[in-house]
Formats: sequence, structure tokens, C-alpha cells
Amino acid sequence: MADGATPEAGTSSSSSAVNGGKTVEECQDMIRRSLRTPMVKFLLEHLEKSGCAVGDGFIKAVHCEKKIAGGYTRGGGIMVCSNHMNMQDEVNQVVIHELIHAFDDCRAANLNWANCAHHACSEIRAGHLSGDCHYKREFLRGFMKIRGHEQDCVRRRVMKSVTANPYCSEAAAKDAMEAVWDVCYNDTQPFDRAP
Repeated sequence: MADGATPEAGTSSSSSAVNGGKTVEECQDMIRRSLRTPMVKFLLEHLEKSGCAVGDGFIKAVHCEKKIAGGYTRGGGIMVCSNHMNMQDEVNQVVIHELIHAFDDCRAANLNWANCAHHACSEIRAGHLSGDCHYKREFLRGFMKIRGHEQDCVRRRVMKSVTANPYCSEAAAKDAMEAVWDVCYNDTQPFDRAP
């Protein structure tokens, strides 16, 4: 999720989380652990090399009203929805996914999150490069497919995110995704190849 579809989030930090998730404080601790993982360190380093160093507070835990895992907003940083997180791996995935959006935003001076093709491209890259669609994660979500599961998963998740963008209808999201698929799926920056 990125700039065009800003979720409704507050920073309530109750002592017990809603929906079986974590409290804001628990999630903030999980974010701190996430910052020590090799993939997150790599992405933060490349953001800095691209001229977009991030400071403390760039990645924060919040309580979210909408059923989303997190989001990135230009100028606002990354939020992780504590009330929808249960495990460290989930927090790591959200942070990695959203850091790829932040990297795209940094390197593309004209990126417009209200443009369905721009949004779709960043979602394709984030889905493909973050590991969101690893077959083990897909299996746990109830999707069983031996061949082609990764691209199907990326497509499904791109559509979910881009159609949540108020500027993109379902038809516009699908057309945008198809139009940019090959270029964006094969763009693995800042990695040499898809991790």
C-alpha cells in the first residue's frame, strides 16, 4: 500500500490489542528487531545511497481501523498496523514491502501515487522483491499451486492494493498492472536479482 490509499490510522496504544494483534508498544519492539535483519539493513542502506536517508520514527507502529498490514506515505514514512500483526515475520514483511515503496518514491522524482500505472509498478516490485509471495506464505494463506504461484500471488496482491487507491477503479488497476508488468516485474533495483 502506498501514498494514494492512505489508511485511517490513529496512534492508540491500549494495553490489549484488538483482533488478536499486538499493542503499539509490542509492535514497535518488533520493528526495532526488524531493523537488524539483513534485508531491512540493505534497503535502508540503499535508500541512503539514493539520497533518502531515513531518521528515527520513519517506521512506526500504529493502530489501524482498516484491515491492512501497513502502508507508506510520502513525507510520513512507514506505518505498521500493530493490531493486525501477530508474529515477527509479519512485521519484517511489512517493513520490507514498504521500504521498497520508499525506495521507488526516492529514486523516481516524478512518481505519482494517484497514477494507477505508477502505483501498480511499485506494488509489482514490492510484491516480487519482498518475499510476500514466497510459496510457504502462500500455502499458509490457503493458496496451493506448484507452478506460477509467485506471479499469480503478486498479481492478486497488486490488484488488492491498487483498487484500494481512490484514483483507480478495478478496470483501471487491471489495465495499469498489465501495461507495466514486464518492465516492473523485471526491475529488481536495488537488488542485482530478485531475492
